[in-house]
Amino acid sequence: MSDGDTLIAALGLVAHVEGGHFAECYRASATVATAGGERSLASTIYYLLSARAPVGRFHRNTSEITHFFHSGGPIVYGLISPAGEWREVVLGRDLRAGQVLAFTCPGGWWKSSHLPAGAEHGLISEVVAPGFDYADQRLADAALFERLFPQHRARWAAYVGGPRGP
Repeated sequence: MSDGDTLIAALGLVAHVEGGHFAECYRASATVATAGGERSLASTIYYLLSARAPVGRFHRNTSEITHFFHSGGPIVYGLISPAGEWREVVLGRDLRAGQVLAFTCPGGWWKSSHLPAGAEHGLISEVVAPGFDYADQRLADAALFERLFPQHRARWAAYVGGPRGP
């Protein structure tokens, strides 16, 4: 059994719609009003990429999401701002190589993640504030990204679904 499979079983992770596996760990009982309706103040999940599911497809969330590295990795994140600015963040332990242990993706930014060659798994936690709700998430497809970000096609093509994407 691989480390990824062991973590899936031990943490009770299930397949995630954007790729990888996850389990919700916490959801605040207190709520806050948002443009999309009432949301928990915050929620947290475990999120795992593994050799079996090495890609988290591009998606956008309304809330800010802070990512905390736990094990494996590194995990490479591609981020696209609402203005079309490309940014890459590598979550991992090698701080000398520019990797970070944690980072926050602003609400409204597009985000993908993947394991580079040779990485068997990458386990993180995410804190979402206000708390996660599927109504606040949008998954990318190739047609949408062709229209919004054609200048970054070489960077995003492998990480979206739909026409001309995996």
